Amino acid sequence: MNLESDTPQPMRRVGLIDQAAARFREEVVTGRWPVGERIPTEPALVAEYGIGRNTVREALQSLVHAGLLRREQGRGTFVISDSELTGTLERQLADGSRRDYLELRLALDSTAASLAALRRSAADVELLSELRDRREGAWSTGDPDARAAADLALHRAIVAATHNPLYVKLYSSMLDVFTVHMRDEESDDEDAAHRLHHELVEAIADEDAERAAAMVAAIFDPFMR
Repeated sequence: MNLESDTPQPMRRVGLIDQAAARFREEVVTGRWPVGERIPTEPALVAEYGIGRNTVREALQSLVHAGLLRREQGRGTFVISDSELTGTLERQLADGSRRDYLELRLALDSTAASLAALRRSAADVELLSELRDRREGAWSTGDPDARAAADLALHRAIVAATHNPLYVKLYSSMLDVFTVHMRDEESDDEDAAHRLHHELVEAIADEDAERAAAMVAAIFDPFMR
């Protein structure tokens, strides 16, 4: 896998850096370099790709800037995201207030619920019912991270039921942001929250777009006050 020998004609060094960055990005996006794992060392990449160490370093740095990788002094370089959109969104949304996040999620989730009600398949309904039950079960753990993960898994599945790939990609890229900033959002009435989520799934199953959106609004209402 020699980048330099693969090129049909001499290239400027900046072009070679771009090629190397594209190859490394592919390793991340395809999961060959998994999120959370350390990537091969620079000498190993030099040997594998047949390019200079400075080229490797600059190509990796471009992925650091893109939010895919993070360098840790004395430990190496780690994959922190498989989507450049995630890193960009995290930086852009970092300064939002609590209400900003709530309003953003309300807008995204209510629209998704409406679309999902119109487009859901039988398999979507089955999955939503399963995730709704998992969400309710997560509340017995008392673990805020587990609760947030279960809640977001249900809402992401609702987005997936829209069968709009762009919506799914955008929402999935924001899950880390939502998890960090909203894991402590809990209703004072847990039974009511569970009931509303139950009714949300039922509205989608019944193909009632208006009621599905209303259920999302009711879920978020206690937090918006």
